[in-house]
Amino acid sequence: MPAALLQTEAVVLVKRPPSESFQGCALFSVEHGVLLAFVRLPKKRPPRFTLDLFDTAAFELESSNQGRTWFVREAHVLERAQAIGRSYEALQAASAVAGLIARNPPADESRPKAAALLRSAFAALASGAPPAVVLLKSVYRHARDEGYPVKEEWLAGLPAAEKAEADRLLRTPLSRLDSQVDAVAAGRIRRRLEEYVRGNTEILLD
Repeated sequence: MPAALLQTEAVVLVKRPPSESFQGCALFSVEHGVLLAFVRLPKKRPPRFTLDLFDTAAFELESSNQGRTWFVREAHVLERAQAIGRSYEALQAASAVAGLIARNPPADESRPKAAALLRSAFAALASGAPPAVVLLKSVYRHARDEGYPVKEEWLAGLPAAEKAEADRLLRTPLSRLDSQVDAVAAGRIRRRLEEYVRGNTEILLD
C-alpha cells in the first residue's frame, strides 16, 4: 500500500525527548486534529528545518500506517512564539495549555475553538499577560467548549469571595487585567477548577 501524504498547517504542541534518529512531536491541525509526527534527525548534515514548541508551520507529512503516525517530510515555519520563552512562568503556562489540547484531541466540530484557544493563549503569554490567569481562563474555556457546565456548577458553587474574584478574572479581557494581578489567588482558583474537572469531566489534565 503506498504511503499516505498530507499537507496541512499545524501548531507544535509537544516535543518528546529525541532518540538517536527521531524527534517525536504532537501537532494540532484544524483540519486533521492532533497528529503524532516524527522528524528524522540527520547524523552527518544539519537539519533542513528546526521546529520549536508553539511554532505554526506548513507541513508535508507522510504515513505508512494509515495516519496513526506521520513523518515530517518538509516544514516551513510561518510563525514563532519566541517571546513566550523569555519567562519561565509563561513557558510553563503555554506548555500546560498545549498539553491540554494534545491529551484531549477535540472532535471535528470543536477544532476551530481549540485553535482559537491556542492562538489567544499564546498571544497573551507572548505579550506579558499573567500566566496564572491565562491558564485559568484556558482550562475554563476548554471545559466550557467541550460542553461541561463549568459556569452553572463549578463557578456557581464557589465560596462567595472566591466566586467574585473568579468571575472578575474570567470576564475581564486579558488586555484589561493588571499585570500585577494576584497570581496566588488566580492559582488557587485554577486548582479548584482543576479539582472539578478531574472529578466531573473526562478531560485529562495530566
